[in-house]
Amino acid sequence: MKMIPLTHLDVIDSETGQINVVVETPRGSRNKMKYDPERNVFLLHRVLPLGSVFPLDFGFAPSTAAEDGDPLDILVLMDDPAFPGNLVQARIIGAIMANQTEKGKTTRNDRLIAVAGLCQEYEKVRELGDLNESVVAQIEHFFISYNELAGKKFEPIGRADAKQARKLLDEAAERHKPKRQERQR
Repeated sequence: MKMIPLTHLDVIDSETGQINVVVETPRGSRNKMKYDPERNVFLLHRVLPLGSVFPLDFGFAPSTAAEDGDPLDILVLMDDPAFPGNLVQARIIGAIMANQTEKGKTTRNDRLIAVAGLCQEYEKVRELGDLNESVVAQIEHFFISYNELAGKKFEPIGRADAKQARKLLDEAAERHKPKRQERQR
């Protein structure tokens, strides 16, 4: 039986209607993990400096392609950290829209933000604006610093509400379709 790469799972869970998120790096980790679909494993991609950790669980939406070609990045608010490879069903509450510049080339590299479907601590959060402003500002600051350490520039250009963020997800799912059809040939 051939294994389907996690990047090709359905983006929307057919039973719950929530988005599927594959966690790569758990909240509180200095180790940045990255999924390798060719080998179907999680690789240690980077180690953050002492005192710097991921503020939320970080992963991707399967069957999507962001403008940089990678699956769409998603941060998940949860009661406790998950682990690499954990599939979490979540609801989108918004996005941090951003440009990322590397080697003189700038692309959009948004960060969707979601709440785990079974989360109790954030169960009433439906929109990015429901979060304390300092939480969102800290997430933006984390990605500015994280990218700076990698020689990249991350520039937040706006914030999206849940409806706008869902549109970003739908666009990324559409971008992925041609890639998926090519691989099936």
